[in-house]
Amino acid sequence: MAEVEIPKQYKAAVYDEPGKVATKIETLDTPEPGPGEVLINMGQVGGHEGVGVVAKMGPATERAVVKVGQRVGIKWIAGNCGSCPPCLEGYDALCRSAKISGYYTLKSEDAAPMLCAGVTTYAALRRSQAKSGQWVVISGAGGGLGHIAVQLAHRGMAMRVIGIDAGSKEKLVRDCGAEHFIDVTKHDDKSIAEEVVKTAGGLGASAVIICTASNKAYAQAIDMVRFGGTVVCVGIPEGTPEPIANAFPAKLIMQGVTIASVAVGNRRDAIEVMDFAARGVVNTFLRTEKMEKLDEVFQELKEGKLSGRVVIDMQ
Repeated sequence: MAEVEIPKQYKAAVYDEPGKVATKIETLDTPEPGPGEVLINMGQVGGHEGVGVVAKMGPATERAVVKVGQRVGIKWIAGNCGSCPPCLEGYDALCRSAKISGYYTLKSEDAAPMLCAGVTTYAALRRSQAKSGQWVVISGAGGGLGHIAVQLAHRGMAMRVIGIDAGSKEKLVRDCGAEHFIDVTKHDDKSIAEEVVKTAGGLGASAVIICTASNKAYAQAIDMVRFGGTVVCVGIPEGTPEPIANAFPAKLIMQGVTIASVAVGNRRDAIEVMDFAARGVVNTFLRTEKMEKLDEVFQELKEGKLSGRVVIDMQ
């Protein structure tokens, strides 16, 4: 295949002031791919992840399964060694590098969110050990990760879902398959846990997946799970780190509760999620915005007004 024309410079959305809702568009020199690397012209980006076209192959890539001009998908962590203990035991993400190619008949804007939000929440559901027919709580159910988690749990894994989020997101959460919805703004920590327990047959949910970056959500989760249940940490709260409130050793021990965590899934998770998406089992509720509107998108996220996912069009 002929070489793709590569510009000497490219546009980049730069976020270099953590804690502030501010980005800037800069023009940077286009890098050269090193040994074993490929240069990708990004098309659509859903956050950490994206979809684009291979523009150039670096040295020592003669046997690579991807070629110039091929559309590929990139997970959050986009390369791994394959030989360290985490990689050998299936924890690709903990190697801090993992690659996957997007061999799926999906539109790029639909595929992009699956490579982070989809892979991560699917891994979290698997890590929870919850089984089909059991109750699972998705906290932050109307967000970019949460609404995909609801679909994967309900449509892909036959779980019964309780979605928790602001009331404005109820329709989206129910459309994704939640059997019960709880408006977080109408409850305090005690009453929200009581409603979950009541809904889940008086015992509590088998798992709570925390997709929101809220310390409060973590504190509430401990009282929502049944005996032998699992709380899975996904969302990372901002600001000064806080321990999970209510996670008292005696309570965890007497109830047999497990606290687990997921950064992102491995290759198997990615392949299975992309297959779910290709078969129409899970869909991303999204809108597409240009890179120049990134600050506005961040502001919506900060104010909790964003439903579903936003994909940034890099073209």
